[in-house]
Amino acid sequence: MDVFPVSLADKIVPAPREIRLAGLIAMLAGAALLALGVVVVTAPSAPGVNVAAEAVFYGLFALAVLACGAGLALGHTWARSPVVVIALITAGAGWYLAVPSGRPGSGVPVIFAGILLLVLLFRQPSRAWALGQREGESEQDAAQRGGLEGRAAARHDGDERP
Repeated sequence: MDVFPVSLADKIVPAPREIRLAGLIAMLAGAALLALGVVVVTAPSAPGVNVAAEAVFYGLFALAVLACGAGLALGHTWARSPVVVIALITAGAGWYLAVPSGRPGSGVPVIFAGILLLVLLFRQPSRAWALGQREGESEQDAAQRGGLEGRAAARHDGDERP
């Protein structure tokens, strides 16, 4: 049994619109990976090619991306760093699709999605949310206070400021 019961406000942290939109875009990337896994399984392949292992990889990776996107869309701070990595991978995959593979019609939108994710995740409201910044507080002050963990601890100590 916990000494301090966790309040609903500590479980659900309101996330800015940018964070929720980034979560939805990341979930689209996960859905695209699932579709790619289905295409790999259903497309004809050369004899001796292990499409099952490739499809399982795409499926597991898609589930991880979907989980991180859903976590971000629901306002969970743990999902921000994995989605930053997903955005970098997405932009890199788009570059590879557009330039070396010679498919700019497919690669440029993928690059755009990766860059859009990064922009959404690093805008000021997103950074303030990740740091647990209070209204009128600087990023340095929020970091010294301990960010979201510091805000939750302050609530338990009787300081009810948001």
